[in-house]
Amino acid sequence: MLDDSLLDTPEALAAADHRALLRGAAEAGARVRTAARHAAEAGVHDLQPDGRPRAILIAGPGAAATCVADLLGTLAGAACPVIRLTPTGVAPAAGALRWELPGWAGSVDLLLIATPDGSEPGLSVLAEQAYRRGCTVAAVAPADSPLTEAAGAVHGLFVPLATAPYEQDEPPQAAASDPGVLWALLTPLLALLDRIALLSAPPEELERVADRLDQVAERCGPAVATYSNPAKTLAAELADALPVVWTEGTSAGPAGRRFAAALAELAGRPALVAELPEALAEHNALLAGPLAASADPEDFFRDRVEEAPALHARVVLLRDRPIGGLTAAPTARELVLSHDTPISELEPEEGDALVTLAELIATTDFAAVYLALASGA
Repeated sequence: MLDDSLLDTPEALAAADHRALLRGAAEAGARVRTAARHAAEAGVHDLQPDGRPRAILIAGPGAAATCVADLLGTLAGAACPVIRLTPTGVAPAAGALRWELPGWAGSVDLLLIATPDGSEPGLSVLAEQAYRRGCTVAAVAPADSPLTEAAGAVHGLFVPLATAPYEQDEPPQAAASDPGVLWALLTPLLALLDRIALLSAPPEELERVADRLDQVAERCGPAVATYSNPAKTLAAELADALPVVWTEGTSAGPAGRRFAAALAELAGRPALVAELPEALAEHNALLAGPLAASADPEDFFRDRVEEAPALHARVVLLRDRPIGGLTAAPTARELVLSHDTPISELEPEEGDALVTLAELIATTDFAAVYLALASGA
């Protein structure tokens, strides 16, 4: 059950936030600036690339690495395939995970390693394997971690993970979906791929991203009341709902998948994700079935006090296209309303693709954190 009163009590939110998730979300802009500075100090802007890589391979643990690969693949588009190397192992522990290069990987490919831990032996072994194959290696990980030495041994580029001042002495064991972790990993890789002309993320663009993240933090912060806070409003709307996340536009796709991953890891809530217009066919039967908002058990005498409320679908529409363009949103709204299903919509303010994507991710990150705290996850 969601504690509605907690959402509008900043002191209670702070007391419930044992994982410092709200602070991570609020500091996303600062993490981008720090990570961009670390990338510059590591020499990213001084690189002299000899053409574009044939493929980019990304390795790392958890939801953060998955989101980084998804975002970079979306932003790079057709310029270069971006492939995440899925780990294997008997457990999700750092010492148990293993990564393997595909058989075709060689000297014309680029391996990116992104991890908030840096102690995974499997990533050090992967870096050595890539070096033997002739792959160029770049890594983002905590400073002084075992991966630092491994990257140096293979003559790779190493960028230390951006941390907040209070984390420098004893970095916390943050969840992979922690907002601060995502931007600390992603930003140096954006700067690197900008340098090799696979996407556009120059320093001034990263500064605009940081500014937009700061704006979202001001609008969605814990001191802002629910009625004027889009993240708290969305969290309250999803209190007893099954989130059905529909995305429209290239940039909104990874934002929706990131939101679903954050809901699962941070709030312990399942979510379904699909892109418009295919989502209308994929989820039509779902909205018409027992999960529809209009569906309700017929037993009049069931105990409605002791029994948990039934879980019904709620559509969350994330868009990055301007109103008036080619869009399936009107059809989506019509379908949702025809099934008596509620809908929440988020659309960023105008800006470049990377900036609008950052706004969608930041707003939904705040929503996932609020839902986690208010539901006691």
